[in-house]
Amino acid sequence: MATIEITDANFREIYTNNQTVFLDFWAPWCGPCRMFGPIFEAASEKHPDIVFGKINTEQEQKLAAHFGIRSIPTIMVIKEQIEIFSQPGAIGEEHLTELIQKVNELDMKEVKQKIAEEEAKNSN
Repeated sequence: MATIEITDANFREIYTNNQTVFLDFWAPWCGPCRMFGPIFEAASEKHPDIVFGKINTEQEQKLAAHFGIRSIPTIMVIKEQIEIFSQPGAIGEEHLTELIQKVNELDMKEVKQKIAEEEAKNSN
């Protein structure tokens, strides 16, 4: 599956209807973003079971602000509607491949349990 353009209008649908979403926050004027773009696109072709979305921070300032994006590119991963990874800066193909593998192997029951434990601890 090719990358898709994510906007404020389609974000909620993509976020709620997909198991795993990789997001690339970028801007047209950003050199590192343009270098990372083909790597992100190639990964989307290799992994059709994962949604790879690009968010143009110039056009989608509301989404960028919502996620606290301060520098671009920023790579973010959402799995089962939980943000599990966020990193500013371009990453190489090998690092992205490793990240995809780790995300696929991640036990979300364990993640949700840890979140529940933290919330319980903070509410006391």
